[in-house]
Amino acid sequence: MRTRANDQNKVKELMDSIKEIGLQVPVQEELNLVGGVKKQADKLKSNLIDIQSVLEDAERKQVKDKAVRVWLDKLKDVCYDMDDMLDEWSTAIPKCEMDEENTRSLKKMRFSLMGFPISFLKKGVQNRDIALKIKAINEKLDEIAKEKAMYGFELYKVADHQLPRLTSTSLVDEWSVCGRDGEKKSVVSKLLAESSQEAQDVEVISLVGLGGIGKTTLAQLVFNDAEVTTHFEKKIWVCVSEPFDEVRIAKAILEQLKGSTPNLVELQSLLPRAFQCINGKRVLIVLDDVWTEDHRQWEQLKPSLAGCARGSRILVTTRNGVVAKMMGTDHRIDIETLSNDASRSIFNQVAFHGRTKDEREGLTDIGNKIANKCRGLPLAAKVLGGLMQSKITKEEWEDVLSNELWRLDEVDKNQVEKQIFLPLLLSYYDLPFVARRCFLYCAMFPKDYEMNRDELVKMWMAQGYLKETPSRDMEVVGEQYFQVLVARSFFQDIKKSLNLSRSSIEEIPIEVGKLIHLRHLNLEGCRELVSLPETMYDLCNLQSLDVSRCLSLKELPRAIVKLIKLRHLRIDGSGVAFMPKGIERLTCLRTLDCFIVCGGGENESKAANLRELKNLDHIRGSLVIKNLRGGGIEDAAEAQLKNKKRLLCLELNFDSDSDGDILIEGLQPPSDLERLRIYKYRGIVLPNWMMALTRLQELTLDGCGNLEVLPPLGRLPNLERLVLQKVGVRRLDAGFLGIEEVENANNINEGEIARVTAFPKLKRIDIRHLYKLEEWDGIERRVREEDATTTSISIMPQLQQLRIHNCPLLRALPDYVLAASLQELRLIDCGNLEVLPPLGRLPNLERLDLMNVGVRRLDAGFLGIEEVENANINEGEIARVTAFPKLKTLEISNLFKLEEWDGIERRVGEEDATTTSIFIMPQLQHLHIYSCPLLRALPDYVLAASLQELRLIHCGNLEVLPPLGRLPNLESLKLMNVGVRRLDAGFVGIEEVENANINEGEIGKVTAFPKLKRLEIGCLPELEEWDGIERRVGEEDATTTSIFIIMPQLQHLEIKTCPLLRALPEYVLAASLQDLSELEEWDGIERRVGEEDATTTSIFIIMPQLQGLMIANCPLLRALPDYVLAASLQHLQLSDCGNLEVLPLLGRLPNLERLELYNLQVRRVGWN
Repeated sequence: MRTRANDQNKVKELMDSIKEIGLQVPVQEELNLVGGVKKQADKLKSNLIDIQSVLEDAERKQVKDKAVRVWLDKLKDVCYDMDDMLDEWSTAIPKCEMDEENTRSLKKMRFSLMGFPISFLKKGVQNRDIALKIKAINEKLDEIAKEKAMYGFELYKVADHQLPRLTSTSLVDEWSVCGRDGEKKSVVSKLLAESSQEAQDVEVISLVGLGGIGKTTLAQLVFNDAEVTTHFEKKIWVCVSEPFDEVRIAKAILEQLKGSTPNLVELQSLLPRAFQCINGKRVLIVLDDVWTEDHRQWEQLKPSLAGCARGSRILVTTRNGVVAKMMGTDHRIDIETLSNDASRSIFNQVAFHGRTKDEREGLTDIGNKIANKCRGLPLAAKVLGGLMQSKITKEEWEDVLSNELWRLDEVDKNQVEKQIFLPLLLSYYDLPFVARRCFLYCAMFPKDYEMNRDELVKMWMAQGYLKETPSRDMEVVGEQYFQVLVARSFFQDIKKSLNLSRSSIEEIPIEVGKLIHLRHLNLEGCRELVSLPETMYDLCNLQSLDVSRCLSLKELPRAIVKLIKLRHLRIDGSGVAFMPKGIERLTCLRTLDCFIVCGGGENESKAANLRELKNLDHIRGSLVIKNLRGGGIEDAAEAQLKNKKRLLCLELNFDSDSDGDILIEGLQPPSDLERLRIYKYRGIVLPNWMMALTRLQELTLDGCGNLEVLPPLGRLPNLERLVLQKVGVRRLDAGFLGIEEVENANNINEGEIARVTAFPKLKRIDIRHLYKLEEWDGIERRVREEDATTTSISIMPQLQQLRIHNCPLLRALPDYVLAASLQELRLIDCGNLEVLPPLGRLPNLERLDLMNVGVRRLDAGFLGIEEVENANINEGEIARVTAFPKLKTLEISNLFKLEEWDGIERRVGEEDATTTSIFIMPQLQHLHIYSCPLLRALPDYVLAASLQELRLIHCGNLEVLPPLGRLPNLESLKLMNVGVRRLDAGFVGIEEVENANINEGEIGKVTAFPKLKRLEIGCLPELEEWDGIERRVGEEDATTTSIFIIMPQLQHLEIKTCPLLRALPEYVLAASLQDLSELEEWDGIERRVGEEDATTTSIFIIMPQLQGLMIANCPLLRALPDYVLAASLQHLQLSDCGNLEVLPLLGRLPNLERLELYNLQVRRVGWN
């Protein structure tokens, strides 16, 4: 590595090398024989000493003086010429020593450049060359030495630096970030905001700003925010840097998701795995320090992130706004420089760390002026603070303030990056000489490279930078210089974090207490971990401890209460049975995901009680209180949950043997609470404070079996989700809605409308296992008849999802659940629900699941379509009626009473042109029907043109199928255990084509199943015939040609357990077929070649693109035809074919990747 800034280092290195080789040894006689080398060497040494005396000043001036920079370039070139000459010289000396050793067995001579052995002197030509090279170098140095007088350099005394005893800045609390509260709040709000309905891709948020301005720090703050952690199912942090390595990024994502890195090197192998890990999950992915502007690199990674659930986010940090635009940024946040106050705060906490109040006096004003020169850059403030730690006197501080490097600020005011660089440059020049050499060497590493201290010290040693002293080895010297660079923030100590998550470690060594700088200890998912050592007391700087999901860990060490800087403690999902007494001392806690009340017994004396939550007022995000028992309201009130203003989510989990009705009154949360969950509460009423939670967005009541009456939850103005599970209520009525009758007579003027809204923002209801629930009453909207004064009641106007599961006594649904906004409705295990409301009227319903409900018939009432009277329709107009206009997925299963599913006749008036047009499920894409044993037929309207997937399973009474071949977009069809006996032209949907309208010479083409790619048929015990369709061509003329094309895109065909099926139609052997499974008989086709001439050659090529072949449970199959040996075959599986004794020559399959043979009687396998 050859850089201008390294010139002084090189000169010093050459001086050391000359000294080591022995220029100063006065043995002149032998050197005279090599043409005056002694004279030239002395002159060389003198020139170097002369130049070195001004190098300190030259390095400073070259920053702003171009001429000095040119002078240093010349010196650099000469230095490297000298370096090459010394290498040549030092290589020749040991060789001469070996030659001399061979001739002198009794005496060993110490060789130097001033004392050559006779054997080396005889090599006159080589020595003469060296002398000439030294002379040429001296001539160049003479010229350079003369030029130095032109620049007025000041002399600096060359002396060994004594390493200053610096206080390590790693003790500074990195969580005390100044001046970024606004940016953090903005980023968090964008991460937690709901995605728009139109958004197709994962939203990208970019933090853009100068280097060192705090983008990564801000991203880390957001990444570790308790609310963000609660919101996302998975969080992934990837340091991208340069170069943009897609494989490394994909591996980093997989490593954080699965805890291990796959042994794969191909991006196409890694991306599907990453997609599977995050598919359907709400994830946060941070891509830190992105530089690439090449959109093609980003486009390769982007598809693997497309499977994330809605609400997922990608957070990017970059210096370049072009990068942000290339990545499709939805929200760009420009990170501005800090205020002078914030810069001074960062500078002061580093520069004055460890100083007494008296020591600070007289330095504060100077320090503020120095901090102002940081230009609001956090990194510059931190580096300058590290520099000033070593400055003791006021004069030293004033020297830094008046340093001439600050004058560059006046030269290039418009070059912001250069201005910000000045504090870093000043701190660099203040380093000891050797430390600068060591730091410059690190420029050879790529950006964000993680360096190991011991390995780096060895590299410095190999370069000759470190010198031993009588009292210190080179390794010790190197470690000291390393610590100097860490203290000045030129290196970032990343070992403030120890991540052992999901490892198999059983106990933490007691030596962990020696990691006094440790900030973050992650033991999440260490299931074998039994205990934590008491030496954790020594981790005085620990701020985050995560032992969640450590199942074998039964208690926390008592020493944990002494970690007063601890800010984040996660224990949820671990085996910890109680909180240690004294936890109230941890007043810095921001995150406490779980507080476990002791259940009594031997642990009670060392366990904390609810009162110890009193002083933990900084807790934010989520808190779970487990094992709540009966007790006085005073104990609970002492916890003062209502004072924890930043608490957003509270879960109260009661012991199953306690009613807790008195205790719960004292556990009043803050009024700003957004999510409340109550589990296993045995009281008969809910606490009075619940209705005061006006900002509550989510409420869960689970396992509250004695709770028969609910408060008026409909009055909660911001409630968005309601979960009722295993609650003892028998009826949901007006009291539940919070709506009382409005008296119009007194307060409402004539003609006015009294508007009452229950659950105004509710979007999702989950009702599960309400075994006693019988009635869910609707609300009658009454209008006074005497005058126009009316009462308008709106209930759940924004409801989008309604899920009702296992409510066996529920007889009906109220009309108001038919909200115009409802998008998903699931009714599961409601056997007493025999009548459905007119669900077809829901204009936005996209998914409907009916599972194990008591309905016997799906008819016009279900569709919500009544006969349209044409009396009010003008002649020639069309009355359009649409049922389920947006329904895309319909799943019907375990409807054991369902017998009829009626179609709707579309009637057209005969006397005039007035018509009624009815559209049903026009956007249906997925139809799944399972276990409806009495269902005899399907209605025609399910054959929507948009249908892509159809599954008919365990419908034994379904003997006739509609003409499914007419479905233009059907891609997947699965028929299992249905009662059909024959698949014929009716199934295919092809009728005879009348050629009357076809012009002469034209061909009438009819395509059935035009897009079908996957066909699965199984367990059809009655299926006997599967008829082909004859393709007829008219014989008399060309006008009668009719061609039938069936399943032209079929790729996967699977047929299982059809014992009566005798043959397959030809059309299933589509040219596109890739997978063929479960066939019993297979005849080969002989490839015939004409013998008379080459023109009659006929070669039958069968299944040329076959990739997968699976044959199972074919006991009579004796052999396979040769044509299955397709060159494209990659996967072959043969199982339970007891009569198959001969296999084809498998060695001829060039692309076979997977071969599976199970339960065969094959005696020999041929390969060639």
